[in-house]
Amino acid sequence: MATDSWALAVDEQESTTKTIGNLRIMEAGDANLHQTDDGNKSDEEEKEDRATQSLLNKLIRSNVVNNTNQVEVLQRDPNSPLYSVKTFEELRLKPQLLKGVYEMGFNRPSKIQENALPMMLAEPPQNLIAQSQSGTGKTAAFVLAMLSHVDPSLKWPQCLCISPTYELALQTGKVIEQMGKFYPEVKLAYAVRGHKMERGVKIKEQIVIGTPGTVLDWCIKLKLIDPKKIKVFVLDEADVMIATQGHQDQSIRIQRMLPKGCQMLLFSATFEDSVWKFAERVVPDPNIIKLKREEETLDTIKQYYVLCNSKEDKFNALCNIYGAITIAQAMIFCHTRKTANWLAGQLSKEGHQVALLSGEMVVEQRAAVIERFRDGKEKVLITTNVCARGIDVEQVSVVINFDLPLDKDGNPDNETYLHRIGRTGRFGKRGLAVNMVDSQRSMEILKTYERHFNKKIGRLDTDDLDEIEKIAN
Repeated sequence: MATDSWALAVDEQESTTKTIGNLRIMEAGDANLHQTDDGNKSDEEEKEDRATQSLLNKLIRSNVVNNTNQVEVLQRDPNSPLYSVKTFEELRLKPQLLKGVYEMGFNRPSKIQENALPMMLAEPPQNLIAQSQSGTGKTAAFVLAMLSHVDPSLKWPQCLCISPTYELALQTGKVIEQMGKFYPEVKLAYAVRGHKMERGVKIKEQIVIGTPGTVLDWCIKLKLIDPKKIKVFVLDEADVMIATQGHQDQSIRIQRMLPKGCQMLLFSATFEDSVWKFAERVVPDPNIIKLKREEETLDTIKQYYVLCNSKEDKFNALCNIYGAITIAQAMIFCHTRKTANWLAGQLSKEGHQVALLSGEMVVEQRAAVIERFRDGKEKVLITTNVCARGIDVEQVSVVINFDLPLDKDGNPDNETYLHRIGRTGRFGKRGLAVNMVDSQRSMEILKTYERHFNKKIGRLDTDDLDEIEKIAN
């Protein structure tokens, strides 16, 4: 029977670290390992690979996120009764699937599952576009829908799920294997690179998961799948998909081959305009589940700035702050890898336990660094923008902007500023954010943040230890 541990649920469902730990993520992260630049690139300039970032978010989630966002549900048929479920029993699942759900550690549906599952399991089938990040249980939701719609007596593909990368496809496959543990009649095939198949050999597995290019080959070139027999089509990580060259067109070509009554399910962490346009092309008459925008609130965070003339000045100010107040854990943001590396070295010389996170690391290395910081093995995490989003570490009491966040054009980036200092003040606790200002331009940028968030950012004199002690109270 399931335990009450949500951590166990997502360990099993989303992380699958053992599987991923053996993989080499030969994408943006690996490419950077072979570069010999001087580390002056900012992470904005490096154009962080979205697929790698998505996989990293899956790996670092240690529990289902208790999202503060409210879910907004828009139904294609306004007269249809809108309902959600609070228990898995209400869904009237096949006993072997219910057993699989509990075996994975789920006791009750997560917020996204409460609203999405009744739509996905409805008869006749309903199409769905849903916004959902890693750690919200969305993979388990659409896996449950696929397993529920399969007829195990029919030995051909009935459910098709496409993911933007090989590694993300493997993660979803792992969830299918776990949830279908007590439903051995249902088989799974991987349409991914390296899985060589003979032309014309019909696949007998009922669920196929793969990447767009290989799935398209299996449908058209090799004729392994009859797309007219597909009942459920899942497009996962749509925002990552359309950021990858060729995937968008391949996905649309696959969708056009499917029968009219095929159920279309699309998931995306973000709903930018490009994602909406793509979703509207592949999902006709959809129900929509999206997260209402989280309030831009900085009420629990005290914000200050420190005037400095150089990076050495910034470092001395940092040392004075550390000397005057007790800091449980801190995150320090730098604009370039070169600055981050230099600062990590300086703080280490002063005896601080420092972790360093930047864009040239492969995803497994970054996940290991974050886990060590989560576990308190290092007290200071120095990072570029790789780490600005998606990491909730309860012990972080101070965030320091060693360099103020800018967008790729060098303009003030309000959203990144919010995400950065939002690492502190989590879970209703009070937090402290300190901004290092080293030029007139930096001061203008700081004033932009003041105006945008309508919050006064006070000056802090780090040579006055009494003043530093006051801000900690």
